[in-house]
Amino acid sequence: MLQCRVGKRTGTAALNMAIDMLAEGLINEKTAVMRIEPKQLDELLYPIIDPRTEKDAHLIVKGLPAGPGAACGVLVFTAEDAVASFRAGKTCILLREETNPEDVEGMRAATGILTARGGMTSHAALVARGWGKCCIVGAGALHVDEKTRTARITGSDLVLKEGDVVTLNGTRGHVYVGSLPMMDATENPRFQQFMTMADQFRTMGVRTNADTPADARIARGFGAEGIGLVRTEHMFYGEGSDQPLFYLRKMILSNTAEERKIALNELYPFVKASLKGTLEAMEGLPVTIRLLDPPLHEFVPQGAEKQSELARALGIAPEDIQKRGEDLHESNPMMGHRGVRLGVTYPEVSEMQIRAIFECTAELMQDGKRCVPEIMVPVTCDVSELDVTRKIVDQVHAEILKQFGIADLEYKYGTMIEIPRAALLADQMAKSSDFFSFGTNDLTQLTFGFSRDDIGGFMNEYLDQKLLAADPFQTIDQDGVGQLIRMSVEKGRATKPNLKIGICGEQGGDPASVDFCYKTGLTYVSCSPFRVPIARLAAAQSAIKASMKK
Repeated sequence: MLQCRVGKRTGTAALNMAIDMLAEGLINEKTAVMRIEPKQLDELLYPIIDPRTEKDAHLIVKGLPAGPGAACGVLVFTAEDAVASFRAGKTCILLREETNPEDVEGMRAATGILTARGGMTSHAALVARGWGKCCIVGAGALHVDEKTRTARITGSDLVLKEGDVVTLNGTRGHVYVGSLPMMDATENPRFQQFMTMADQFRTMGVRTNADTPADARIARGFGAEGIGLVRTEHMFYGEGSDQPLFYLRKMILSNTAEERKIALNELYPFVKASLKGTLEAMEGLPVTIRLLDPPLHEFVPQGAEKQSELARALGIAPEDIQKRGEDLHESNPMMGHRGVRLGVTYPEVSEMQIRAIFECTAELMQDGKRCVPEIMVPVTCDVSELDVTRKIVDQVHAEILKQFGIADLEYKYGTMIEIPRAALLADQMAKSSDFFSFGTNDLTQLTFGFSRDDIGGFMNEYLDQKLLAADPFQTIDQDGVGQLIRMSVEKGRATKPNLKIGICGEQGGDPASVDFCYKTGLTYVSCSPFRVPIARLAAAQSAIKASMKK
């Protein structure tokens, strides 16, 4: 025997071999579950490029693999063009310098998304993963010119133009010229059999990050055991968001508390309807709802045309809107007036959301449905912030019980641990919390001092030069960020032994991060809907490996 190598096989082949060998009695169930790499499940859920042709394809640029699978289409440079292409029956790839909330409809219409800037937790990456859409971000070699509808590539004479056909491999972060043949990734009964078998060994829960009833239903179909993160602000993006976004902007532009309360009352029915649909889709399962988190300036229109349009609707001058936007501008908005700080400054904003949560839960209870909302306060750094918000929760809870004539309404109250100070003071934070959820996107950002939206300019070099072993926004940095997580778990449970602890950052769908969470004693991990099967398998394998060491 001259050589011995590990046989390469696709995810489908690995699944078939494991199930066949199990049926023939050659291996047991534990061995069968361990035979498939969690990331290979991507091939069973998404279309992929035919590997036989990809090795000879013309690779033009590399980026960060933000949304798995593959996509092929003509290049478009604006969200409007993506929508037009979709309506004309053409598949397209939306190429942007970076995306923002106003691009959402174009992102939805495109078959794939490519950006020159951004990291694994940038706007494009988060939205695409939630939808199961192929996406590559942080392709720093691209220089996008929206006006001329072209993109130059550093070190190449090639210029990409509107209408050019490209193919994306979102699993590897590779962009190719032309149309490459795809392989269908059709779901099969063997996949369901395998996942059921894996769940027999899994001891850690797996939830999903979902913002709409549709996302919740998809995730539930993939085996999610609840929602670990509902981002309430996502109801203001995309289809059907015009009216709630208008009232939100009206609230933001209010000059007095009375004006703000009027706008909040107008916004209330939309918030309640959105949350009610998601709670109903997850009936019987826990749903963690994060109170409004992003900086308010994100929702103020930036362009003159949209500012004028809003001004006409509100009956004020465009200059007033422009001035309010300038007043809201912050040097570091991700570290500014957001999260719990909005609730401290404007308690009526928190009260409106909490009332919507409790009222729709009570209505669903009257319909004979059991819902388990978990109210999560974001961006906290001290237990005093939780105590202040808790007073609003207790007050509204009592009012809803009286309004509906019910004895009790099941809920939990907790916080997102995403600031290092909160992690260091976890023993105190636990006094006012039923649960912790680690927001590892921001916790990583604040621990490293990296802007999660701007790392595309240097992260590839860090990885190529092996300055870091992996992108910390893809997999948990166990030495640094992981140390904070371990400390929080120990301190939090020292104060409250039954404290429920989870993770809702995007690393929740990364197998290495899932294994870390299992070893650290987390109750559950939460990830985007299409990564739920990956997390389920990774959690099962962690439990099997731990049992083999005993």
